[in-house]
Amino acid sequence: MIIASDIHKSYGALQVLKGVSLHINKGEIISIVGASGAGKTTLLHILGTLDKPNKGSLVINNSTISGFNDKKLAEFRNKNIGFVFQFHHLLPEFTAIENVCIPAFIAGTSKSQAEEKAIELLTFLGLKERMHHKPSELSGGEQQRVAVARALINNPAVVLADEPSGNLDSSSAKELHKLFFTLREKFNQTFVIVTHNEELANMADRKLVMKDGNII
Repeated sequence: MIIASDIHKSYGALQVLKGVSLHINKGEIISIVGASGAGKTTLLHILGTLDKPNKGSLVINNSTISGFNDKKLAEFRNKNIGFVFQFHHLLPEFTAIENVCIPAFIAGTSKSQAEEKAIELLTFLGLKERMHHKPSELSGGEQQRVAVARALINNPAVVLADEPSGNLDSSSAKELHKLFFTLREKFNQTFVIVTHNEELANMADRKLVMKDGNII
């Protein structure tokens, strides 16, 4: 699903990634751990095409990313990659179902098709009764599940999560962690999760440890 080869990234004189290579298979759940400043989030942003490496190649779902212009990259990202961040980034003026539908609308899906898929996902995630509520009317755990539904709306090839449970209390965090594995079973979804949560990291199929810009 993902082949990253010799990924380097610097910001000015600061070398953040120093030749990272990794292979991730379809349906795999990978955790990436390491101290702050090890390069985890930078790597995740490059795998998610939100940032470009200074050197190295990236293949996602059989597409070589390096040759894409910004427009093609944005289209590819919208259709192939789902994101779940520590802060859910839901739009406060929209309801849960409207938030979930936004990536589908960007992809050109019709309103009826997008809403049908959003209802299916929100129901699966236990939010059927909450889909017409705005984020301010939802708990932290519910908001994060809406963000997960939004990440899944376009059937992405891979879901990238950056500290997804970092903002949740321990019981909501446990629920979210179990959910990733349930989603893998149901949709054969591939997950790459950057986390400081040891329990989540150890549940993954593989745990990659980063130190000083490399996977050790």
